[in-house]
Amino acid sequence: MAGKNCLVAQSGGPTAAINASLAGIIEGVLQTEELGIIYGALNGIQGVIRDDLLNLTEIFAGEEEKLNQLKVTPAMYLGSCRYRLPQEYTHSDYEKIFSIFEKYDIGYVFYIGGNDSMDTVLKLSGYAKEYHVPVQVIGVPKTIDNDLAGMDHTPGFGSAAKYIATSMREISYDTAIYNTRSIVIVEIMGRNAGWLTASAALARTECNIAPQLIYLPEVDFSEEQFVKDVTYYADRDEHVLIAVSEGIHDAEGNYISAQTAQVDQFGHTMLSGAGKCLEGLITKHFGCKVRSVELNVLQRGAGHCTSATDLEESMELGRQAVAAALAGKTGEMVILTRTGNAPYAVEYGTCPIVLVANQEKKIPREWINAAGNDVTEELVTYLKPLVQGTVTQPSEDGIPDYIAVDHLHPANRR
Repeated sequence: MAGKNCLVAQSGGPTAAINASLAGIIEGVLQTEELGIIYGALNGIQGVIRDDLLNLTEIFAGEEEKLNQLKVTPAMYLGSCRYRLPQEYTHSDYEKIFSIFEKYDIGYVFYIGGNDSMDTVLKLSGYAKEYHVPVQVIGVPKTIDNDLAGMDHTPGFGSAAKYIATSMREISYDTAIYNTRSIVIVEIMGRNAGWLTASAALARTECNIAPQLIYLPEVDFSEEQFVKDVTYYADRDEHVLIAVSEGIHDAEGNYISAQTAQVDQFGHTMLSGAGKCLEGLITKHFGCKVRSVELNVLQRGAGHCTSATDLEESMELGRQAVAAALAGKTGEMVILTRTGNAPYAVEYGTCPIVLVANQEKKIPREWINAAGNDVTEELVTYLKPLVQGTVTQPSEDGIPDYIAVDHLHPANRR
């Protein structure tokens, strides 16, 4: 006889692998008789508050091909939100949320997301504990930023890193075709942690040193030193390629890219245009072609450039979340720990959510060179295993055939 029902939701920014974790959770639930129906909340915790749920058991039970299609589809099948639950448990949000859990006989909640999403896991599990509600809450990690504490690397990061490295190598080839000097600045996501920008180093080969310069938010940025760095390479090389994190800042903590004082619901400064700012700065000093490229949302869900390692680990973390719930765990996030580089290997476990929520894992200073304008070989060694393997995508007329998400369209919402 089946036990309590389950609910899963996704929130935060999309990745190329987050649906693999969702597929792993669905598969894990469907393969055990200890759990009942699995529901999916549309648009994260806000979907729970609105009572906007999908019956995922009806959609995926006996549909192995559809589940495999979900696994390789980028972005978020269930939609997303950026909503911070109130600090006070007396707020009406909690009454609504836990009344929905009671209505659908939910005993297990799986919440997939990054730093801010783990805050939701912390609060839901805290409420359930304080008010003795029999609901177990498990966090499932994801973020291209790779800044979640408690684990070696984050699902979604490997695929985004593969896309960054691939794009940087392609840009270097594009610039190499002309015999006139050029400087190209590529802005890459990363507010306070530069993991994704650091992955640009993987673009280098024995005959291609680009990008010559990499700037990360872990080190204070100096415009004066930046001009000197670029001058050094511009005097040596005909083409200079530079990778910069969107979150680079000066010694006072002022973002180079901040054009507005606006912040999002979680208090994060809304950044805009580090690459463009530096393009203007460099143009004043060099009489050559200067261009800035902002990869923007392209780096988040590039399903055509997914890392097979990332996809398989993401799905396994979904399965591990179900196993953790069945083992009676709550208020925890499933994690992976690297156990070797040669050969590369990981093991799975869990970490108390209190050690993860609202924390940030940054690049160790010793993995950045002394000048603060490049990364060390230790960081490259860390990155390489995460981008390995290619994923075969189902296609139609030569274009990836991703699973339909028409249930997210307003006209189809109940």
